[in-house]
Amino acid sequence: MPTEIIVLGWSVALLIAQMFLASIPTTMELGGEYQAGPRDEPRTARGRFAGRAGRAYRNLLETYPAFVALALALAITGKTGGYATTAAIVWLVARVLYVPLYLVQIPFARSIVWFIALLALITMLIRLLA
Repeated sequence: MPTEIIVLGWSVALLIAQMFLASIPTTMELGGEYQAGPRDEPRTARGRFAGRAGRAYRNLLETYPAFVALALALAITGKTGGYATTAAIVWLVARVLYVPLYLVQIPFARSIVWFIALLALITMLIRLLA
């Protein structure tokens, strides 16, 4: 199995972990009854941790479809390995590092790690199109 597909599997684990990281503090703040209900009246969690965790999760969702598409396309076309593999691993490591950097508010480090993840996606795209 190509490493890119294994990294894709681990990225799903990251997605699930971030989903829980974002939802648990929000549920604790807004209450389980509200979260389980229809949420007809929008309420927003005001806590810093809940807000940051939610924003970090939404940030992952912005680039996650591109990563999934690239990892699958590389595997389907047989263009896995080499710098495509390295880029996929770099993307995952950067996305994992992004979470604590966001939660503890390290602005420039967080931005640099985000940019590294973006460069990894671009590298995967270049390999796919080469």
